[in-house]
Amino acid sequence: MSPLPTSRPAPAGDHLLTDQLGRPLRDLRLSVTDRCNLRCTYCMPASVFGPDFAFLPRAELLSFEELERLSRLFVGLGVNKLRITGGEPLLRKGLPELIARLGSIDGVQDIAMTTNGLLLPRLAADLKAAGLKRVTVSLDSLDPEVFGRMNGLGVHPDKVLDGIEAALVAGLGVKINTVVQRGVNDSVLGELWAALKDRAVLRFIEFMDVGNHNGWNLGAVVPPREVLAQLGGDFRPAQAHYRGEVAARYVDAQGHEAGLITSVTSPFCGDCTRARLSAVGVLYTCLFAVGGLDLRGPLRGGAGDDELTALLVQTWSRRRDRYSEERGEMTDQQAGPKVEMSHIGG
Repeated sequence: MSPLPTSRPAPAGDHLLTDQLGRPLRDLRLSVTDRCNLRCTYCMPASVFGPDFAFLPRAELLSFEELERLSRLFVGLGVNKLRITGGEPLLRKGLPELIARLGSIDGVQDIAMTTNGLLLPRLAADLKAAGLKRVTVSLDSLDPEVFGRMNGLGVHPDKVLDGIEAALVAGLGVKINTVVQRGVNDSVLGELWAALKDRAVLRFIEFMDVGNHNGWNLGAVVPPREVLAQLGGDFRPAQAHYRGEVAARYVDAQGHEAGLITSVTSPFCGDCTRARLSAVGVLYTCLFAVGGLDLRGPLRGGAGDDELTALLVQTWSRRRDRYSEERGEMTDQQAGPKVEMSHIGG
């Protein structure tokens, strides 16, 4: 196996706005719902998000018109990639309409979506026709027992595989995200890789301390060398496509690509170009943020585009977030309660 690189390339980009650490604003992640039809243990454990959990009422969610307007303002400041997230975004009714609206914005180069894939069989074709380019589908194991435990509801992996097939048939690009936890699914990664490496790009994500309820501990984190060893074969590192790419890319002898997202063992805060907008219009500048900026209030209060843009510029230009790099030096009290991943989509 080739040695793992110690850092990632950070090619310069032409952008209008940078933060305190020189990072441009290039990616915007739009959460469209806080609801999900799974209860994955590392995101929305059923013990917390049970049958009586109070999800957001529809009136509190940003409308498609509001999401389009804010996206236009972000694009004016340098954003060129949009990603639709949740919760599970496919639970939001009429989603192809939003995709079409976002695709009409001059300057948007790419629209993608992160999903668990369960609803793709009936929606993939419409999403593609509306302008969606790619989907990233979450699938943590092909072992029904392992996957059933991890998704919290006993859902069979075939349901997700049906969604992946539907996306491919519709002509969508497909990546697969696998959250790796020691003693949970790390021993079955080879099966997943062997079955799907010819169908999609697989990305393996270190178990992260997102939100406040997933029982994170460092001992459950599987570092990249161990992940690649589980996959087998001889991997070599590949060049990043662009600054801020979250996955360190590796290619095997046959050209199959595996991505490793290593925010715990090898943080990449220095290249983070992502802003996140929650379903209720709160802007977060870090996945692990404690607080954010309310945009829904001024948006519905009659603020003009110049006023809203000023808020975006002020927030990003003051940004100094680098939680993953600082994690090892923090106590739990210093870290504080974080926004739930189900509110901002990872």
